[in-house]
Amino acid sequence: MEAGPAASFIQDGMVVASSGFTKSGDSKAVLLALSERAEFDPLQITLITGASLGQQTDARLATAGAVSLRLPFQADPVMRTLINEGQLMYIDENLGETAAHLKTGIFGDIDIAIIEASSIKADGSIVPTTSVGNSAVFAALAKQIIVEINLAVPSDIEGIHDIFLSGNFPDKAVTPITSTGQRVGRGSIPCNPDKIIGIVFTDKKDSPADILAPDKTTVQIASYILDFLGSEVRAGRLSNSLLPLQAGIGKVANAVLQGFAESDFEHLTIYSEVLQDSTFDLFDADKLDFASGSSITVSETCYQRIFQNWGKYKDKILLRPQDITNSAEVISRLGVIAINTALECDIYGNVNSSHISGTHIMNGIGGSADFAQNSYLSIFVTESTCKGKTISRIVPMVPHVDHSEHDVDILVTEHGLADLRGLAPRQKAEAILKNCVHPEYRDMLQEYFTEACTRGGQTPHVLEKAFNWYQNLRLTGSMKRHHKFQEPSPDLS
Repeated sequence: MEAGPAASFIQDGMVVASSGFTKSGDSKAVLLALSERAEFDPLQITLITGASLGQQTDARLATAGAVSLRLPFQADPVMRTLINEGQLMYIDENLGETAAHLKTGIFGDIDIAIIEASSIKADGSIVPTTSVGNSAVFAALAKQIIVEINLAVPSDIEGIHDIFLSGNFPDKAVTPITSTGQRVGRGSIPCNPDKIIGIVFTDKKDSPADILAPDKTTVQIASYILDFLGSEVRAGRLSNSLLPLQAGIGKVANAVLQGFAESDFEHLTIYSEVLQDSTFDLFDADKLDFASGSSITVSETCYQRIFQNWGKYKDKILLRPQDITNSAEVISRLGVIAINTALECDIYGNVNSSHISGTHIMNGIGGSADFAQNSYLSIFVTESTCKGKTISRIVPMVPHVDHSEHDVDILVTEHGLADLRGLAPRQKAEAILKNCVHPEYRDMLQEYFTEACTRGGQTPHVLEKAFNWYQNLRLTGSMKRHHKFQEPSPDLS
């Protein structure tokens, strides 16, 4: 059927699940048809996905007022605005936990799931396209299923998927992955064909990822990480193949992975969520042996390169459900080296990765906590300042904590790297102040820390001054010292 009639199955108040993980393997027709319908036939749904969607789907649904609740991750600026205005409810949760929450019924029953496929097999099972995400649990739990078969995806994509279903508590199965390239599941998503109420054909590529070229700052950050890992090899704690790498999305993390192409490391592996341009750059540089993720999310140029040379990469990739890629059990067993991006951090190593000034959501926590809490090494990277140096990304106290200092091993900016392992809170502060802070903010932070230490405590703070930098930013447009804090003028209107 066409997308419009398929979308007509969706009714007001339903819980709708859609495939899609960071713009890849998402609904490219039915959800867009739903947004068009909602403009003249108002309705609202709960929308659950793997992660962010492409095709501007979130924006169009939000503008049409078609979503009342969204989870577990989104990255659209239009939807973000409505969330921060309180017009749309958003549950920002660890991506590795959504499947378990769905199985226990926390979000209610899934009425309809929309799953993109490259094909449907004779037994009704679904062969995914460029992502797996939460599609396997959606297929298992949904009352009804609409399949979007995408003809733009090469049919020989079949074979790169590893669908392992771990079951439910208290009988949850051990996930027997002991190496990055080990296949433990099947190649398609089990699906009762009686559930399939519609099949829609599309012919549309994934929305391309926004990949920024490495700049001076990101290259410097990458060099510090590579030097640090080299020192770990020399100390005997790592081999020259390191341990499986994970990197979050973003220009800094992508630049760090690209830095490995010019390094002395070899026979690397990746156990991550998203396989980005840098993954395939490392394959092409003969530095990477295997990569496991939940999606392929790349630029348009890289997309063309991959599928024009598909045979070169196919046997080196596995795509798995996100509760497997983000499994604490597997991450811990493999000893993953996790590299994720911070919006900001404080002098003790607490990281905020999701909220601007503590209140306004940017995108979400994603899977960074799944990896930070369970990895062998948890590395967080950030530029030391932003907005023309009016904002320091190292602050006295972060107003929102996504990753506590207990889960942060290494902090890196373009000014240096702070190894926080084996340090008490005051020692962590000294390491961060010495190595990571921008020079224009170092004296301000040092004065705060010195005063805090006079107050005493295991983790010293001057609580009445801890958030003064944010007050100053709000009133003057800068955190810098020379922007004096001023009381707002009275509103005489």
